[in-house]
Amino acid sequence: MRLSPCEVARRAADLAAHLSPCRLCSHACGVDRLAGELGRCGVGPRPKVASFGPHFGEESVLVGTHGSGTVFFSGCNLSCVFCQNYATSQLRVGTEIGTDELAEIFLELDRRGCHNLNLVTPTHLAPAIVAALARAREGGFDRPVVWNCGGYESVEVLRLLEGIVDIYMPDAKYADDDVAQRYSGAPGYATNLSAVLAEMHRQVGDLMIERGVARSGLLVRHLVLPNGLAGSDRVLETIAAALGPNTYVNVMDQYRPVYRAGEFPELCRRPTETEIKEAFAAARSSGLTRGLEED
Repeated sequence: MRLSPCEVARRAADLAAHLSPCRLCSHACGVDRLAGELGRCGVGPRPKVASFGPHFGEESVLVGTHGSGTVFFSGCNLSCVFCQNYATSQLRVGTEIGTDELAEIFLELDRRGCHNLNLVTPTHLAPAIVAALARAREGGFDRPVVWNCGGYESVEVLRLLEGIVDIYMPDAKYADDDVAQRYSGAPGYATNLSAVLAEMHRQVGDLMIERGVARSGLLVRHLVLPNGLAGSDRVLETIAAALGPNTYVNVMDQYRPVYRAGEFPELCRRPTETEIKEAFAAARSSGLTRGLEED
């Protein structure tokens, strides 16, 4: 983190002002979370943690040799009907803790030698997370911070994270707003995506890798859905147009029909090998090759 603990604490206070009415993400649902009202994320202002520890299932540039120091937060500002982490994101399994306890988790992951602090679904808890980062920084925390989010962000809030987040890792889920609304309850998702990616890239630039491990920059994920529902070719064109060909992109092929996917016949199967190959070909035709093969 490039900012002092004092400045990070000030940013946390600025973010906390977005809790009432809540406008931390693109829903801007306007509930008073400080008064106990719950918005689309279903979580109050205090951090709620499902699990934490070194994670070896992330991208190799995050995992390195000692793992990515991952904290899974409960709740999510998206309501994806096929979420693979639905117990955490949709059912909100987890334990509510205080800011000091969260800072201690960050320090524990630092002590365990994790290459980074990987914050999974952090958007709706940004004020508490940044406050905990300020306290952890005072305790000697010094690891790259990864903002592992769904891509449905507020540009205004992202600006308050500048100098705090080292690596942005958003999903780029959909090319069509109606599809985003149907499967993730996210109106305007595709329309908003270019601005979100551009702001993240403005802050941190292209992904910088030293000795096989990411130190800073932007890494974009895209999950291929069956029947072309994600609009992969258009999503990848959007990424290339907004960010340029040096963007590190992970085209993911691990979709499987879980959670509520069975309610939607078009989501009830895995993508075919042909669909996966077409998505990778679309990335390459857009000039995006970083991440498709190991650096």
